[in-house]
Amino acid sequence: MPDPTFSPQVLELLERLQQKYRPLGQDLASYLEGLLYSDFLNYWDYIHLDTLLSLQTPRTRIPDEEIFIMYHQITELYFKLCLHEYRQIATDPSPTAAMLITRVGRINRYFENLIDSFDVMVDGMDQKEFLKFRMALMPASGFQSVQYRKIELCSTELHNLTDKAKRQALGLQSTQEEMFGCIYWKEGATEAATGAKTLTLLQFEEKYSAELLQHAREFQHTNVWAVFKRLSAEEQQNAKLLNHLRELDSNVNVNWPLMHYKSAVRYLQRDPEVIAATGGTNWQKYLPPRFQKRIFYPELWTQEEKDNWGKGWVNNIVGEVD
Repeated sequence: MPDPTFSPQVLELLERLQQKYRPLGQDLASYLEGLLYSDFLNYWDYIHLDTLLSLQTPRTRIPDEEIFIMYHQITELYFKLCLHEYRQIATDPSPTAAMLITRVGRINRYFENLIDSFDVMVDGMDQKEFLKFRMALMPASGFQSVQYRKIELCSTELHNLTDKAKRQALGLQSTQEEMFGCIYWKEGATEAATGAKTLTLLQFEEKYSAELLQHAREFQHTNVWAVFKRLSAEEQQNAKLLNHLRELDSNVNVNWPLMHYKSAVRYLQRDPEVIAATGGTNWQKYLPPRFQKRIFYPELWTQEEKDNWGKGWVNNIVGEVD
């Protein structure tokens, strides 16, 4: 006969569960009875594997479109991982340099994984197949990734994300609404000839403008740079932390856009004619960082580095394109 008595560990856990449920007016015995009828958890149900693998729905029968979809879905999951870390930074009641090093370091690793893996898509798709199925995607564009926009707003002051031509005129005393109205990416989705907004931008603004403005307000005093400035003067001089912030600036504002630029050059640059992006963005002016001069932490870079922002990277990337 098995021993009917409970081990001390089980009895302790039962007592702790009783302490948890009694103040809530809940009957512990009912919860324990529910365990009798519950199935054991398995991997495929826990991560919703069947659902996950059913989310690839190509618009055409061209095989490589599925690669395109899956890579972008992977990208958005990495973005969600980044936003999880930004949220922890924003809500930490007593931020320290060590905390920022840990969490910004994680964000950098996520972006480095994305940057290093971008060739999976670029080199993994047949050029002719891409140029065919892309026509079925119009006017959708990676430009419309709201999570990427949220990452930018979580990283720095909104003033640093305004269009460089309007930044000085706006000044630091402008309202969140005024600065958001001049945010840099709106200039990237206008018709080059007329300055009119593309359908891609109109759709994006209709769906996300209110949400993004609210996000900007929420992180106005809790973005990474604002949290950094709350550290003591000594902690702000932490060399490892400063290096992590510079890496974040480079990863988000230089290396990641240039991966897209490399892809666009490979697939859309066809002399003497340049093929338009699906969303109508002026990608030749929008993607290269040296034109946007978007810098999260200008205080951490020398004037020479800011003057040459992204120039060397652009030349290297373009030089690698066959």
